[in-house]
Amino acid sequence: MKNNYSRLKWVALIILGGMLMFLSMVATAAIPTPLPLLQQEVSGIVEDQNGLPIPGVTITIKNTNRGTVTNLDGQYSITAPSNGVLVFSFIGYSTIEIEIDGQKEIDIKLEEDIAALGEVQINAGYYNTTERERTGSISRVSSEDIEMQPIVSPLEALQGRMAGVEIEQPSGIRGVASSIRIRGRNSLRLGGDQPLFIVDGVPINANSISSIGLFTQNSGMDPLSTLNLSNIESIEVLKDADATAIYGSRGANGVVLISTKRNKGGRSQVEAKIYSGFSQVSNRMDLMNTAEYLEVRRTAFENDGVTPTESNAPDLVLWDQNRETDWQEELLGGTSPITDITMSVSGGNEQTSFRLGGSYRKEGSVFPGTFEYNKATANFSLNHRSKDNKFALDFTANYGVDNNQLFFGSNYVRLAVILPPNAPELYNDDGSLNWAENRWINPLNGLFKPQDIETNNLLSNLSLKYNLGKGLEFKTNFGYSNLISGQVTKNLINSFNPVTWGYTRLSSYHSDTRRKSWIIEPQMTYNKQFGGFNVNAITGLTFQENQNSLLTMDGTGYGDDSLVGNLSAADQVRVNSDQKINYRYAAIFGRLGLDWKKKYYFNITGRKDGSSRFGPNKRIANFGAIGAAWIFSEETFIQQNLSFLSFGKFRGSYGTTGSDQIPDYGFMDTYETTNGPGGLYPTKLYNPNFSWEINKKLEAALQLGFIEDRINLEVNWYRNRSSNQLTGYPLPAITGFSSVQANLPATIENSGWEIALNTLNTKGENFFWQTSLNFTIPRNKLVEFDNLDLTPYRQTYRVGEPLSIALVYKYDGINPDTGRYEVKDINEDGRLDFSDRTGIAFLGRKYYGGIQNTVKVRNFNLGFLFEYINQDKHSYLRDTGRTPGYYGNNSTQILDAWTQAGDHTNIQQLSTSSSSSFLNALESDRMITDASFLRLKTLSLSYQFSKTFVERMGVKELDLYLHAQNLFTLTNYLGLDPQAGLAVPPMRTITSGLRITI
Repeated sequence: MKNNYSRLKWVALIILGGMLMFLSMVATAAIPTPLPLLQQEVSGIVEDQNGLPIPGVTITIKNTNRGTVTNLDGQYSITAPSNGVLVFSFIGYSTIEIEIDGQKEIDIKLEEDIAALGEVQINAGYYNTTERERTGSISRVSSEDIEMQPIVSPLEALQGRMAGVEIEQPSGIRGVASSIRIRGRNSLRLGGDQPLFIVDGVPINANSISSIGLFTQNSGMDPLSTLNLSNIESIEVLKDADATAIYGSRGANGVVLISTKRNKGGRSQVEAKIYSGFSQVSNRMDLMNTAEYLEVRRTAFENDGVTPTESNAPDLVLWDQNRETDWQEELLGGTSPITDITMSVSGGNEQTSFRLGGSYRKEGSVFPGTFEYNKATANFSLNHRSKDNKFALDFTANYGVDNNQLFFGSNYVRLAVILPPNAPELYNDDGSLNWAENRWINPLNGLFKPQDIETNNLLSNLSLKYNLGKGLEFKTNFGYSNLISGQVTKNLINSFNPVTWGYTRLSSYHSDTRRKSWIIEPQMTYNKQFGGFNVNAITGLTFQENQNSLLTMDGTGYGDDSLVGNLSAADQVRVNSDQKINYRYAAIFGRLGLDWKKKYYFNITGRKDGSSRFGPNKRIANFGAIGAAWIFSEETFIQQNLSFLSFGKFRGSYGTTGSDQIPDYGFMDTYETTNGPGGLYPTKLYNPNFSWEINKKLEAALQLGFIEDRINLEVNWYRNRSSNQLTGYPLPAITGFSSVQANLPATIENSGWEIALNTLNTKGENFFWQTSLNFTIPRNKLVEFDNLDLTPYRQTYRVGEPLSIALVYKYDGINPDTGRYEVKDINEDGRLDFSDRTGIAFLGRKYYGGIQNTVKVRNFNLGFLFEYINQDKHSYLRDTGRTPGYYGNNSTQILDAWTQAGDHTNIQQLSTSSSSSFLNALESDRMITDASFLRLKTLSLSYQFSKTFVERMGVKELDLYLHAQNLFTLTNYLGLDPQAGLAVPPMRTITSGLRITI
């Protein structure tokens, strides 16, 4: 595959050149405003606790509307009465009031205000709010929790940090798409719960990129991996109707807002960060050694009355009985080196500022071979505001190239677990792969099935604002995204047993995925204060178009390894799929926000959506929500009687959102060509009447602050009901079609409790300790499905039960006479069929949470995060599907298998074949197990050098840090990982590095 890293260099140069041209055209000096005479001038410098100047700090004269801001060096100058009071305020810092008292120079240090509910800005999408004033349910993770983690996808940074947000990592391999679900499963369709992702105002298609690799064929590739994590300012997740209804159908499953960094204050600086380290598989199974394995196998043959032969037992007859190989060490025991470099340059003045950055990451593999993962990114942001503050421009561009070679055609994870410990050596004496006289498939044949995936992703946004005066502002957003992902998988000659060698078997698989979209959103906002009454309104339009294409081909019959992948050299080329899809979306939206004396808040949002995925008569739908909040701690009677309560707020919301997450053109009848010339046959039925899913969301919440907001507690209760379910309705074969797209009379309910607790335990000059805890109790159930028993879904769902269930046989123990598993024949008809599957096993999270601590001791910072999930899953035995005693290694637990009547064990008698009793047990509740776990998700330790030292070094900041991830997991689950199952566990990663600011 052609390498596109050179493109990145030219893109960065073009962006930098454009930036310099723009800066040369704008003015850099502000016109000073004359101040009244007969007052004294006061000047000084505003710094943070580390002695660094803070640009952009607002200094006002108390009880007046006069003020100024600090420049790039933190300096200010203001004319004020000699007996006046100066008020210093800046987002994220405590506001300070200083009496002038005739002083001509006043230098101050601002302290970070961790618990300031009203200071930290929260991105709510089309508008900003604060923790104090929000009426909706919004969770936020800041850059401090994101940029230092040694990961590649922003979704991984959210694990364990947010209540109501489930993120599952299906594999520890870099680039595999993680799944995210916000407040449960809303749809009967798997994959119908994807939230809306917006990066700097641009909606993106975050669905996984399909891949045929053994590690990615089920989950696909993550398109978010092309983002530079060090360039992310914050990630907000919008959950309830009040927060999401303004996005209409697109926000039915929640909204994930990713905001990148900007140089807001105009400060000039260069920041560089570099870290390196390694990753290893975080867990291994306790498998049998050679002596134990051979004893189990011999006993299994004796129990079956079968004689081992070269064909049915090469491990007992042909292979060395004293040989022992730890296949987990051999196939998964490698160390993956990691190097990550990030750099950014920022600067500007009061009117114009910019930030230009880039990153490069290289990572190896824990598997045999020299496969690598490489990522390079470039990002640029430009902010400009006219001198009269009427016009503002905000431009961002993020470009990433992701090259992944970590996926190939051998499932080393499964082989590492099941290969017999006395299996042959991997190589012959001449260095060729050892095929052991055709008695096994050499696991290293995967080295000759390489897979190369390259993804290029561009995200850009331009926002223009103009202040019309009298509280009116016009704004337009222009967004564009372009993703191109190409994949080549090769089957080279050494991947085959020499006995079956034949150049006609050499083959390659190719896929080309392209996603292009644009969006235009003109908006009008109105902000006005009438005494104690504040009005904030917004209305706008959305025009969006997505163009998606997928082309897959394969080539066979290459003449040589060097030609594999060049389709022009193949004897035969076949096009498997050639899809081109256009999706159009339009909407009108509005919001009216009201508050009275910063105490009573009322929020109304609405949206009218139109989607091309529905028939002509069903394309338009209306959605809306109402949210309200009462800050009761502002009431006089509360302040007089509950002095310990520093903040108290009730809030609630109700509204509807919809969903159009269905395949495009689903309402149309379609045809395909026949194998013969000139023929067509129908493949899908026309149904213009199916329409939007409706999700009705209800929420109530209580927020409390104690001891000057050093303790903040939030408790949410929510209930979401999704009805009019869109899905493929199965049809009988006599119709000639397998299904038709339709709305089913089914309603799904998600309800639960979310608790978030933040405490500032200690705050001193030399010691600081903060704790954040989140806890979620989710409940999901199918509350209604008319005539379920008359549909094929009767074999999947039950009314009143969760969607994530397994209908299983009832396990009845081990037969004391035969030593085999038994399940109950419920209807006692002498046979086992689906009517006997009366057991209902819930396969999902019962509750989950995380606890994070941040401790600062002088110049040392320590942070760690624990994640806990209580859940049930299928057991390791079901994942492997191997009878105890069958060919292949197994857990040491099978050493306790049943041998005679009276044995108390849950492992049946050893056998070399998969009997019906074992197969029935696989579909019983015997194979459901507790997969709960407690994991040390992240651990970080850093040291910040003192101001005196860094000044001597000629720099502004210098930090050294050590980071670790997935250090240990406490669980009773038998397999490799309680979340990934029989897959690569999350990597145990340890890195160290430095960050320097000049």
